[in-house]
This record gives sequence, structure tokens and C-alpha cells, in this order.
Amino acid sequence: MAKKKRAVALGNFDGLHLGHMAVINSAKQWPELSPCVLLLEPRPFAKDGQALITDSHKADLLEQCGVEVIKTDFLKIKDYEPEKFFEEILIKELNAGAVCCGFNYHFGKGGKGNSALLESLCKAAEIQFFAAKSVDFEGEPISSTRIRNALQQGRIEEANAMLGRNFSYCFEVVHGDKIGRTIGCPTINQLFSPELIVPKYGVYSSRTFIDGKEYRSVTNIGRRPSFANDEQRSETHIIDFDGDLYGKKIQVSLLSYKRGEK
Repeated sequence: MAKKKRAVALGNFDGLHLGHMAVINSAKQWPELSPCVLLLEPRPFAKDGQALITDSHKADLLEQCGVEVIKTDFLKIKDYEPEKFFEEILIKELNAGAVCCGFNYHFGKGGKGNSALLESLCKAAEIQFFAAKSVDFEGEPISSTRIRNALQQGRIEEANAMLGRNFSYCFEVVHGDKIGRTIGCPTINQLFSPELIVPKYGVYSSRTFIDGKEYRSVTNIGRRPSFANDEQRSETHIIDFDGDLYGKKIQVSLLSYKRGEK
């Protein structure tokens, strides 16, 4: 029995923002093809502390999208010319019957290939091609760079609008100094993963999710200026919740920036 052909969504997909989702969802338009997303690991051009989403969170969201996730070694293929990438990866390895990408997609050694070249290669190979148009926010295309800038400047509502969901993280709750309990404001402490961007230091309105239930919360991100030599962390006071969360992975979503650290 012949192996079913795939509709392959291509992109960097840092953050899985609305522009990325337009590409991924376009791979579902051919019922006779199996939709998939190709992820390059390690991520091209990745810098520590700059990712908009952790790998585990990305995996969860892609699973919810109902698409197959295929990973390939970027270091192995980074010097492939665009034509070799198309032939070796898309045609031979992935059995592509359709290819989807963003309007500004680049591929191959040095990013020499673009969406126009990809379209011509698909046409020659007699497979379907689709380039998603830009998804705009406030008159400009949504990009991972714009979202990073918004987060670093505390413009969390703008970042959330471009992401299409609230900026969130899910880290293990670690032991703090328990000072909050002494002043009637117990908090959960979480240390940021080295890969994930840290939003502007300060206090945020947030939502915290525990065992499937959503709680209102207030989150401070930073190094706690009242205490010397502390590492950057998320410290969240969960409203109307009292319980032991140490050692558990808890999701916190940021809604709005309230003020800087004091």
C-alpha cells in the first residue's frame, strides 16, 4: 500500500503566533493529504532567553492543532542548497503532496530560497503549493520580533493579540523565602527556563491554572529588589486558593502590565 502523501507546513514557528497558525491551518485544506509541521532542531538563529514558547508548550499546542509533527536535524541540512532541501527532505523524506509556507519564507543554505522559488519547485514536481498572506496587527505584519519587543516593553496586551492567546509559561513551583506568608500574601515561585524570553520586570494581572481550574492572580517578574542577589523569577499570588503546589508544574498566563518593581 502506497504511503499517504503529506501536506507540509514550513516555517520557524517561534511562538506559534497568528501568522504561523495561518500557515499550519492551510495544510489542512486537502482532505486527501495528511497535514504535518516540519520543525528544525535546534531552532535556526535561536538565542538563549529569546524563545516565545518552550518546546513542551509548543508540542502541546501543535497536538491540539491536529497535525503531525516531524523533526529534523537543522545542523545536518543547514548547508543544503534550496533545491537539495526540496528534493531530499520534502519529496523523499516527507513524501510531500503539498507544501505551505508564509509569504516571507526563506529556506536552504544562507536562506537563499524564498516562497517564489518554492512555488516553482512545487510546480515542476506537480505538487500543490500555498503561501499564506501576512496576518496584520495595527497595520503591520505580525512577527516574532514584534512580539518579543512588546514583551520586553511590558506591552503584554499587544503581545497577546499577536500571539492569538495569552503569553504563558508552565514551570515547576520551587521553594522561596516564604516571606509572603508572613505578610498575608503567600506566593508560588517559578524560575524561568533559560530558553524562554523574560517579559519586562514588574507586576502583572495574571491567571493561574491548577488541576484544570482557572484562578485570578497577580504576578511579579524580576529579581525582587527588596532582596539582594536574587535570580530572576516569577512570583505569583493566587487569589482564593490555598494549597501546597511545591514540585508541581503550574501554568501562569499574563494579562496586563500594572507597574514596575518596587
